[in-house]
Amino acid sequence: MQKTPFQKATSYLAIAFTLSAFLAAIGCSGTSEINDDGAVPANASVSDDTSAAADDTSDTADSTSTDEQTDDSITEETGGAATINVVAVGDNLVQTRVYESALAHSDDGTSYNFQYCYENIEPLINGDLNIINQETLICGEGYEITGSNYNFNSPEELGDAIIDIGFNVITICNNHVLDKGESGLSSCLNYWDDKMEEYPDILVTGIYRDYVDMQNIRTKEVNGKTVAFLSYTENTNGYSLPDNSELEIVYTSQEDVIQSQIEAAKEIADVVIVTCHWGNEDTYTVTDGQKDLAQQKIVEWGADVILGTHSHVAHTMEYITRSDGTQGFVFYSLGNFISAQTDNYNIIGELADFDIVVDENGGVSIKNVQVSPVITQYDDGSLSNLRLYPYSMYTDELASAHGLPYCTSSTSASTQIWGMDTIQELFSTSVPEEFRNWG
Repeated sequence: MQKTPFQKATSYLAIAFTLSAFLAAIGCSGTSEINDDGAVPANASVSDDTSAAADDTSDTADSTSTDEQTDDSITEETGGAATINVVAVGDNLVQTRVYESALAHSDDGTSYNFQYCYENIEPLINGDLNIINQETLICGEGYEITGSNYNFNSPEELGDAIIDIGFNVITICNNHVLDKGESGLSSCLNYWDDKMEEYPDILVTGIYRDYVDMQNIRTKEVNGKTVAFLSYTENTNGYSLPDNSELEIVYTSQEDVIQSQIEAAKEIADVVIVTCHWGNEDTYTVTDGQKDLAQQKIVEWGADVILGTHSHVAHTMEYITRSDGTQGFVFYSLGNFISAQTDNYNIIGELADFDIVVDENGGVSIKNVQVSPVITQYDDGSLSNLRLYPYSMYTDELASAHGLPYCTSSTSASTQIWGMDTIQELFSTSVPEEFRNWG
């Protein structure tokens, strides 16, 4: 068994107090030890499929809004008040066919042109905070580029591409962080440290070097306010770090750590954003466990927004009212941003656009929540020319040319059905009417 954060605390506490102004937050546990030579299970399935912990409640999760949406975006800052516009997307799941599409559109045939995959979405990545879950590792030199099973490692050009299109907060706490073992995760942290030095405006968060590194909350200054970021994952595909590893991953099961981290974040920040990689894959159902953690704990403890990921299906969202009458907001899952999956519910993701309003007294409210579909397009059953489109650019002609009906790896004939009506039906299943944005 890996040591818990509290077992490590005895030996590290003195250092933590000394360096807490410089470093970052969270905890660690696991289920089975992983070594670098055993990073990928021999019996791993071809799909990106993991288990989740809690009981399902219904085929389609319902939500109700307890706060009326405002029509006009708030843009002025007066006195101590401020508005922060946020754009958030789900899993940047760079499977084999995704990076093959980038390779096919490079000038030299050896590098990867991810700009081709993302260019249609770039105009929408225009918030003060633009947040993405980087689902796959980027380990750099010495690691094979891979995009299937529990064995993901993406080309180095990917990081530059998502920064270039505007993402400035990149979360990396998800079930694939140990796909290349402890050394792969360490190399991935090195990669992102280099990117943060190269691009000072970006923040990469979610995994920590050691227990001391856990003690300082990652923050970003936006429009005169401090925004804190915390990240949790439900599992790491059955892997855990070696017992003697100093690296730290926080799991959703570590509720005492989560509570202490949120409360610490509230002490130093005006706004707290939590990302949770959780739930069941390939279903619209939000589990009882997710609802309980979100409604009774994370928001009640002080988180203002929860950005959920992992399901590869767009989920519902709702306001959550705390016991003191104030509110937070949860997106249970934003679904996929990009992927090479071959069921219709996997290739419609959510792009969330909303305002975080901090009033003169420090109160935080979430306003103007708008969610629009993001569609993964490919041209044939081999997933050629894979790329993204916002719904506002999507047409009947693109829908009729989609390669989905010709994919042999789809779950069933019903999940190969595709068209504008299908997009509208599936997206409406996930997103309550008051939050839908078809524009």
